[in-house]
Amino acid sequence: MASDDILVSADLLKRQLGAIFTAWGMSDAHIATTLDIMLWADLSGIDSHGAGMMQLYNRFRDQGKLSFQPEIRIVRQNPATALVDGGGGLGHVPSHLAMTLACDKAAAIGVGVVAVRNSHHYGAAGAYAEMASDRGLIGISMTAVARPNVVPLFGADAMFGTNPIAFAAPAKRNPPFLLDMATSTAAFGKLTIASRVGKPIPEGWAIDADGKAVTDADEGLLHRRLTPLGTSRPMGGHKGYGLAMMVEVLCTTLGGAQYGVLRERRAPDATRHDVGHFFLAIDPASFREDGGFEDDLDDMIDALRATRPVDPAEPVQVAGDPEVRARAERREHGIPLSARLAQELREIAEHAGAPYVIGNGSPAL
Repeated sequence: MASDDILVSADLLKRQLGAIFTAWGMSDAHIATTLDIMLWADLSGIDSHGAGMMQLYNRFRDQGKLSFQPEIRIVRQNPATALVDGGGGLGHVPSHLAMTLACDKAAAIGVGVVAVRNSHHYGAAGAYAEMASDRGLIGISMTAVARPNVVPLFGADAMFGTNPIAFAAPAKRNPPFLLDMATSTAAFGKLTIASRVGKPIPEGWAIDADGKAVTDADEGLLHRRLTPLGTSRPMGGHKGYGLAMMVEVLCTTLGGAQYGVLRERRAPDATRHDVGHFFLAIDPASFREDGGFEDDLDDMIDALRATRPVDPAEPVQVAGDPEVRARAERREHGIPLSARLAQELREIAEHAGAPYVIGNGSPAL
């Protein structure tokens, strides 16, 4: 933490964000769901996908790109699949509905697949994958984005979003295995965080319009050209590029949402961004009996954590371990906010006519 960071309890941050959403006209039910998912990110240490997104939401609201009274509906469904229309609002509520539907279908017949169209940013992908593992199911969550910010391998112009993939699987003795990763070398929100605290970004995260590496966070935000996971061909950049396109196909082409680049070219002044998401739930009990899946996953997790480390001070972890530690730490001590983010929230609240309740911050209760 920097010296000018403040600590706020999850309850206080939830009150602040809720006050803003109320001033924006969002219903109480939609606020509750949205805040649960946003606070999941902030408590898990995924600072780029919780309160840190409010500035972007505010900007798109001012531009008329977001509805805060969306009509969310199930367009079609059968026993295994469904398609949800997000009504042009934020993605948290339709995505929560979609993963709930996918889990219900998996519990009934073994698998559930749900796509969402006409949506927007949905927060941290891992929150939805974990919804499945909380019910004893395997969960997968993916999303496209509103604006392209990742170049394809050998390309100089952004053609995809960070297009994250999250995968969660339930265990017994251990917390669920929870992988939540962007298909870019770094998530775009990490540039925003670096900009807020005045730090450079590592070489290889972003390039400029001529393909040259950028290490200044503000310059990276200006150019909006992140590299695909792996950065270069020798380092596996073609794999990140391929994964990004796979996510795009499942999130946009499958459900009829818009591929961001083509939307910007065909209708740059479109009222909505029409972002798409994809959710999959699988019941392990359809394949294994008597908890065999969970027992074997526990053994795998234990074996990996017991791997001899190169550096004893840096033990081997599995995906999800850092988030579990962050949740315990932040529930006890509070969620850190940079001075700049706290100021952004103050300005957004004032702009919306909402109270600013964070003040100078306080330790978590």
